[in-house]
Amino acid sequence: MNRPRFAEIARELTEGIASGRFPVGSYLPTELELRDQYQTSRHTIRAALHELQQLGFVSRRKNAGTRVESAQPRNGFRPTLASVDDLVQFGSENLREVQSVEEVVADVALANVLRCDEGERWLRISSLRVERNAQPARTSAPAAPAVPVGWTDVYIDPAYQEVADQARTEPDTLISSLIETRYGRRVAEIRQDVSALILAPDMAKRLAVDAGTAALRVVRQYLDASGKSFEVSVTVHPAERFSISMRLTRSNDAEL
Repeated sequence: MNRPRFAEIARELTEGIASGRFPVGSYLPTELELRDQYQTSRHTIRAALHELQQLGFVSRRKNAGTRVESAQPRNGFRPTLASVDDLVQFGSENLREVQSVEEVVADVALANVLRCDEGERWLRISSLRVERNAQPARTSAPAAPAVPVGWTDVYIDPAYQEVADQARTEPDTLISSLIETRYGRRVAEIRQDVSALILAPDMAKRLAVDAGTAALRVVRQYLDASGKSFEVSVTVHPAERFSISMRLTRSNDAEL
């Protein structure tokens, strides 16, 4: 699935800011100029500029244009997922730090989340997701502290213990991809449910935010071609560090 057009435009503008083509303090071209440049709609341009604003690259004021505020994303980078490709990209750009691996038995509450039978056994891989921090070039200065993007509990078949071991050594690869490579079990469909919650003190501490902070819980079921779930991930993201994009289209006979 191709990335949304607005995401591609946002990426190009971000590269222009980072390279100095649009220096801090300058203004980006107007919406109309960008619309003509990219041969797209004004709505798409606004969506792209909104992405830059969310990342802290620019500020926008009515009748004043879009001003470049920073050449780096602000702390609390908000990745946006709109496709399976974006999910894979998220995995490569946000490293997994495995905290624990243990076998668990689904009680009533967990079975409800995982949509499985009570008493089913799962191997749970609990991890922090953190931004990939590049070491500064040609300097011995330490990298900036990693910013937690989310906490993920991944539940897989206990027979996949080798995958749990691999998850530690390949922190930029999705566990579903590790399963596919090792066992040939390929993702045919991902079902995703998103809900809001307030972070309890223990989870807030893991994610380096205040207790009571608003967050998103994202539950993803990974299904194979037969429709059977072989992996379920439950991720908690501080709301200011993550967003999910969707595009709705009208079918021929739909009526809104």
